[in-house]
Amino acid sequence: MAHLRSRRRLALAVPVVLSLTASIGFLPAAASAAPRVESGAQTADAPNLAYVVNTKTDRRTIASVQKAIAAAGGTVVTTYDKIGVIVVHSANPDFGAQIRTVRGVQSAGATRTAPLVAAGTTDEGAADYLTDGEAAKTEAAATPGSEPLEADQWDLRAIGADKAAQINPGSGKVTVAVIDTGVDDTHPDLAPNFSAGQSANCVGGVADTSEGAWRPYTAEDYHGTHVAGEIAAARNGVGVAGVAPGVKVSSIKVSDPHNGLFYPESVVCAFVFAADHGVEITNNSYYVDPWLYNCMDDPDQKAIVDAVNRAQLYAQKKGTLHLASAGNSNHDLDSDAIVDDTSPDDSTPVERTIDPHECFDVPTQLPGIVTVSATGVQNLKSYYSSYGKGVVDIAAPGGDRRYQLPDTPSKDGRILSTMPNNEYAFLQGTSMASPHAAGVAALLKSEHPWAGPAQLQALLKAQADNPGCPESYDQDGNGTQDAVCEGGDRVNGFYGFGIVNALRAVK
Repeated sequence: MAHLRSRRRLALAVPVVLSLTASIGFLPAAASAAPRVESGAQTADAPNLAYVVNTKTDRRTIASVQKAIAAAGGTVVTTYDKIGVIVVHSANPDFGAQIRTVRGVQSAGATRTAPLVAAGTTDEGAADYLTDGEAAKTEAAATPGSEPLEADQWDLRAIGADKAAQINPGSGKVTVAVIDTGVDDTHPDLAPNFSAGQSANCVGGVADTSEGAWRPYTAEDYHGTHVAGEIAAARNGVGVAGVAPGVKVSSIKVSDPHNGLFYPESVVCAFVFAADHGVEITNNSYYVDPWLYNCMDDPDQKAIVDAVNRAQLYAQKKGTLHLASAGNSNHDLDSDAIVDDTSPDDSTPVERTIDPHECFDVPTQLPGIVTVSATGVQNLKSYYSSYGKGVVDIAAPGGDRRYQLPDTPSKDGRILSTMPNNEYAFLQGTSMASPHAAGVAALLKSEHPWAGPAQLQALLKAQADNPGCPESYDQDGNGTQDAVCEGGDRVNGFYGFGIVNALRAVK
């Protein structure tokens, strides 16, 4: 399987895995597969593609559009009546153009540029695994009363999460769903807080809730397990601790088994599933493939934005707060132009210049979603983190192994967390920043159970510490600014309203 793309530079790492005991194995779950029916409008050599068709939500319109889909050579995989999103497979090369002319269809388009076979993340690079000897040294250096590997968790101390846990570790009535590559819930640091009843495999657009379906396909699909540990690894005397070690964490798997990409229909399923299963918070450390930015003047990309936005807004209305990583491209998301040379990432990328006010990184730039940038041990924006005034809402530790190194046993500036098969590793990226913020949001929800998504977001911004724009951001010392921070001490493009503060959240 292709290696996970780096949230296109969302998480930079080489896993440093710390194995405390013998590995615990787990069986990768098979991806759910929806049956496909060939249509008379399909040709023998035409590729079978996936589409989203977005309609009005009344039953008559949906039924009429479903008939039109069949007539145009499409097969309905699933229909989300409440939000008017229909997932379709078709080998008719003109399906998109034909269905967009149908009465009641508000947008429709292909969700990929490569043919169906039978989703990206935001960590920057591979993980660095620690040897057993390195793990032993780290354990020996641990502070009495802390978790064995907590001495290397500079990120917890940076936001006061270690002290917050002594006051309120979070409520077991609050669940954070990790929409990602799957979570290894057999890991001893995750098993105590895992919610299987709020977990599923949403690959392909249909939720599979069978036992273990939410787990990673292989150990290489470690991203979601790392994210889950950052949020809610238990304080149980094993390994590491999460920001909110008392809350529940669930897994909604959306990564395609063939290429690791996060396609729109899978993410739509994930948001709807989270909403319908009482999830209070979702973490989204990825962008929806195959486009890094979806432009509204392109009918396919517009349909992707429409479908995912309908799903995430539905979840918000049901009481779910979403947090998402800002991206690892060091892009100014409030600029006039950005060069995207990575899209589409499921076929042959083509360089294009886009306006980030008209072309959106999904889901992070959708309305109501909390966009999180990354910081290092010095509370400076991480060199890779995207940013932008009016786009970034808050910041959180994501790591920076290049310019911001901590005084810890490992001297590693990245984030240490759980990995599949009872291991631990260092990773960095905005993929790691978002779950830190999600953990703080979970603490706030624990303290204020009445708070809905809008209130939680306001509380999250209110408790943040804003260091203000740095006088200079020339990280490599070559005399050129590596990024320009706009704004003041209250709100700016690097940190939004500030860096999250777990201790303040529970006081």
